[in-house]
Parts: sequence; C-alpha cells; structure tokens
Amino acid sequence: MTKPTAKPQCPNFSSGPCAKRPGWSWENLKGALLGRSHRASVGKARLQEAIDLHRKLLDIPADYRIAIVPASDTGAVEMALWSLLGERGVDCLAWESFSGDWLTDVVNQLKIEDVRQFKVDYGQIPDLSQVDTDRDVVFVWNGTTSGVRLPNHDWIKTDRKGLTICDATSAVFAYEMDWSKLDVVTWSWQKVLGGEAAHGMLVLSPRAVDRLTSFKPNRPLPKIFRMTSKGELNEDLFKGATLNTPSMMAVEDCVDALKWVDSMGGWKGTEKRCIANLGAIENWVAKTDWIDFLPETEAIRSRTSVCLKITDPWFNGFDDDTQKAMIKDMVKMLDKENVAYDIAGYAKAPAGIRIWAGATIETSDLEALCPWLEWAYGELKASKTNSSAA
Repeated sequence: MTKPTAKPQCPNFSSGPCAKRPGWSWENLKGALLGRSHRASVGKARLQEAIDLHRKLLDIPADYRIAIVPASDTGAVEMALWSLLGERGVDCLAWESFSGDWLTDVVNQLKIEDVRQFKVDYGQIPDLSQVDTDRDVVFVWNGTTSGVRLPNHDWIKTDRKGLTICDATSAVFAYEMDWSKLDVVTWSWQKVLGGEAAHGMLVLSPRAVDRLTSFKPNRPLPKIFRMTSKGELNEDLFKGATLNTPSMMAVEDCVDALKWVDSMGGWKGTEKRCIANLGAIENWVAKTDWIDFLPETEAIRSRTSVCLKITDPWFNGFDDDTQKAMIKDMVKMLDKENVAYDIAGYAKAPAGIRIWAGATIETSDLEALCPWLEWAYGELKASKTNSSAA
C-alpha cells in the first residue's frame, strides 16, 4: 500500500496522560504559583478556582461538595471505597481492567462480606437491569481499557437507598452527567482535560456526606483518605485545602484547560468535539473490512477511549501473544513515522488498537491517522506473509 503523505498535526493519541489542548503552550502557565505555599491565600484561591470552574463547567449542583485529592483518579476512588463502604451490601460492576481493580479491592482488601459481582469480558457490559441501587453500587462510567461505556443512567433509581460510586475519569466533559443519579464521582485532570497526572477530583452528593458523617467503617484510614474528624466533615477539604501538597504547576495547567473548556461553553462544547472525533473513526471503520470496534454494540461504544479489534481471519489465526507482538510492530511503524504514539491496546485487554479521541484531539488529526493505520496493517501483513513464505 502507498504510504500516506498527510500526517496528524499532533501524534499524541495516548489514553493517559492525554494530549494537551489545542494551542497549549508553556506561556499559558507563566502565572503558576511556583515556590508559593498551597496554603497561602493565593495558593488556596487558585485551588478554589479549579474547584469553582469544575462546578460551573460540569453543572455540578450547589449542594454537592468538590475536592482536589491526591493520587489521581485512583486516589479519589480509593478514598471513597475505604471511607464509605460497609454500611450495606455492595453491587460491584466490572467490565475492564480498572473496574476489575475496584472489585478486587472491595472483595479482597476491604473484605466486604455482602458483595454481588457483575463481571463480564472486554467488549461487553453487565446486565444493568439486575443491579440493585438500594445497595451501594461501584462502577466505571467509561471503561478506558475496553472502550465500553454506560449506555444511559436509566438503571439508577432517583429514590435509591444505596450510594452510587462512579469512576468517571474518561467520561466527564465527554458525556452529560445526571448528577441526581450519582453520589460519588471521581476523575483526574489527565484525561479529557489533557492536564497533568497525580491529582484527582472527588465529588460528593449530600447523601454521600450523610454517609461519611454517620457511618464509621471498621478499618483504619490513612491520613490522605480521611475526610472527617470527630464525626464532622472536613469542610476545608472542599474549599481548596488539600490533604497533601499539590503541584501548583499542575494546578495552573488544569485551570488553563478549564478556561479553554469555558471558551466552548462548558461540557456541551467538549462533548460535541468528542462526538465528532468518534464519528471520524466510525466512518473509517465502516469502510474498512479488517477492523471493528471492540464493544459489542454501538450503544456502549466509548467516544473517548476508542478500542478497536482486528477481524481479519488471517490475523486471528495467530495466538494471543503473537497478535499482541504484531500490534506492537504496527505501533512501532507509526511511532517511527511520527504519526501516532502509544496506541497499542491495554496490556490486559485483547490484542488491538486504542486511540484517545477526547476533546483535546482534533477531528482532522483522526481523519489523517486512519489511512496510516491501513498502511501499517498492510505493511505488517505483507512482511509477516513474506517471512512465512520464506
């Protein structure tokens, strides 16, 4: 196949950390409060600005608490699990790597006795009609490693008795969040915002706050998990007083990204970009006979972490290890051409390609990428076939 000539302007298609916003420059961060304490009035004000912008741009209700917490989305999820679970039974949904990790923590680390496990393979989603939201429910919104996302909020009762704990790290700013259905929501700056890693966001509904202040789990809590003191909520945590020292450079970068989102009118603007980006890949897949989406149905197809599988019978005649090795060869070709970086599927997922299509990616770059994917696969197949013939 003839090598394409047009290349993506930005070849960064990693699913985390993700590409910076269009037009990003170090100049945008010249106001960073480097060398200043995050507990000084100016430092707290900048952290509060990040919180306030998130509230505005995601339409988070005024009575929901928002905090910046350590250890990215992982830290935020763990804070919630360790602080809130144990008051009642738990339904835990797992359909990819990270949701599987939360299930493992709930069962093996927290040792919650009454756990119903809803676990399915990559590309699938559990039967949501079987989930009981009068129990606590732990789930991801968008499975970053499988490209499978929730089809809707309908399975969550508004008058539920349990808490819904949602890892939304690849979903916020890409989908509408029905906050009435969500009690704990977590994400990181490194996904749809294209921010820097290591900082997480934690949102608590009034119902989650009630649980925090009325339920004392029978387990020790590390300092960075503690959101209460003597049965009272640590209100300062939700006013920019972080539990440990944040990077003020990363905070500045996050605020810069949020202002970019604001310029587009908030989450509706970034959602529109994500929809267009997925559309560019869908158009290519529809006319390409050797590739398809990993998710089994269109309704659960992610518009951010787009996971693709190779359907060519020739490719599927090899074992899994060989398939993954061939994917690595494709990725190396594209890397060498400075066309696409870091697009191999997640290590624990089936062999395939994973392309980040979040809001910081330009649709034109995805349109330029697709012919290169076809070229790389053609080169791979020709090389492997010739090698076998020899």
